[in-house]
Amino acid sequence: MFSFHRKPNKGLMGVDISSTSVKVLELSVKSGRYWVESYALVPLPEGSVVEKNILNPEAVGDSLERAINLANTQTSNAALAVPTSMVITKVIEMDADMTSDEREVQIRMDAEQYIPFPLDEASLDFEVLPDRLSNPGRVNVLLVATRIENVEARAEVLELAGLTPKIADVESFALENAFKVFSDTLPMGVKTVGILDIGHSMTTLSVMQNNKVIYTREQVFGGKQLTQEIQNRYGLSFEEAGRAKKSRALPDDYDIEVLEPFLEAVVQQAARSLQFFFSSSQFNEIDHILLAGGNANIPGLAKLLQQKLGYRVTIANPFLQMGFSPQIDIKKIENDASSLLAACGLALRSFD
Repeated sequence: MFSFHRKPNKGLMGVDISSTSVKVLELSVKSGRYWVESYALVPLPEGSVVEKNILNPEAVGDSLERAINLANTQTSNAALAVPTSMVITKVIEMDADMTSDEREVQIRMDAEQYIPFPLDEASLDFEVLPDRLSNPGRVNVLLVATRIENVEARAEVLELAGLTPKIADVESFALENAFKVFSDTLPMGVKTVGILDIGHSMTTLSVMQNNKVIYTREQVFGGKQLTQEIQNRYGLSFEEAGRAKKSRALPDDYDIEVLEPFLEAVVQQAARSLQFFFSSSQFNEIDHILLAGGNANIPGLAKLLQQKLGYRVTIANPFLQMGFSPQIDIKKIENDASSLLAACGLALRSFD
């Protein structure tokens, strides 16, 4: 069974599977700087992954294999991510002087009170946190658990594409990893950042404080709504509507009749997610919003969100301070950058 935290694995490919695409990414370090060695983003057939569940592993495996060939990757070892909503995380206080084995035995004995499914169906891991506690003889331990099938469903797809899954991580941890490498490009004094990831069918708000995710909320809402609206209004198939949305080859009334109402709906969803965050925490504002996901680049969205919400909004790009190997199409990766946060965070696990 994989664990969430492993010792360094040289040369890992980050593999991110979303509802609409698979992304692969490899990084290296040269003279103290990260370099993107290879990357690809390949669309998935509609319905092969629905709301984070892999329904058609063969189709996903095929797309992943295409991505690997397109990217011209150097390794077959991979890191994958389990969706945050499928994972239970719990911080527990324990004695500081236990060995790793003793700690594991203790956690397994106590796990039933934290994990709402049978232990033999669980993949679990733990990590001692660096937190300083008032009692020096105690430490905080982060327990991470998910159903084994959530890891296996993803591992199976990687194996179908000829990869060896080495690490199973959690999407929110991958996001933290990616955020760390570009957080210093944000304006001075920015401490609390909302990352709004607008996917195909899910929109996720993750709030970062001191490079850690302190809040996550998923909503069933995404770019799919815009595609369906185009489909209905102009009598296109879902696939045609998706292509037209990307190329913007649409009639003159599109902006006013279709796009603007969708952008307004995104603003409402974002405002609602922020309200939920404020009402469930001691915060009543944030410093900055980063847009992520495949719909972050919709023209006018960042500007409208900034106008309506009153926070500075920019599009996330984890590659701002990285170099690119000659085989990388720089224009393409810059366009895809907001969709590559998880893949980037996973690829960074090579340098643990």
